[in-house]
Amino acid sequence: MKRAPTHSYPGLNLGRRHPGADKASEVVTFGFWVFLMSDLVYFGLMFAIYITMIDAQAGGPGPHELFDLTSIFAQTLILLTSSLTVGLAMLALKYNLPRPRIVLWFAVTLVLGLSFLVLEIRDFLAMAEKGGIPQRSGFLSAFYGLVPLHGLHVAAGCLWLIVLGIQLRVFGLTDVLMSRVVRLALFWHFLDLIWIGIITIVYFGGLTYG
Repeated sequence: MKRAPTHSYPGLNLGRRHPGADKASEVVTFGFWVFLMSDLVYFGLMFAIYITMIDAQAGGPGPHELFDLTSIFAQTLILLTSSLTVGLAMLALKYNLPRPRIVLWFAVTLVLGLSFLVLEIRDFLAMAEKGGIPQRSGFLSAFYGLVPLHGLHVAAGCLWLIVLGIQLRVFGLTDVLMSRVVRLALFWHFLDLIWIGIITIVYFGGLTYG
């Protein structure tokens, strides 16, 4: 029998195997979409500030002196791979695979997320050694207002992964936790989209126009 269409949110669908969790998650997931869109507006403002300040280097170091493309490529590869592992966790949930499979993919995602943060912090320290500190110029203030903000979101996502992984092991796949898994997946994919914007506008754009 065909399910009646719902219009509460345009998000991930847990499907017929989890009708209770699927229905219960609609309202809260819609609210989470609203949060993500408001966060997107804030990131959009930070991108706009960066674009307007890209030439405001005040004689200080610029993109060509500060950006390490090898590290940026590695960070991109790590973060995109983590998006794949989150997707695999969602598929494991949707198709009733054993709970340890979901926890395993979350653990892999956590390792990738932490690896990304380590590389990013290393880049920030290397930039500081070259004089690339926030107060040096408007360009660097805009850079540090945007890129570390994304890093803080990744750190929050890693903390969320830890807490949710513990809850899954202790309480099992309850409807509430399934809903949280859906929202975590949305959040993580959102971070990947923001990162694509960062490498395109901040790094490649900076190297092209800075």
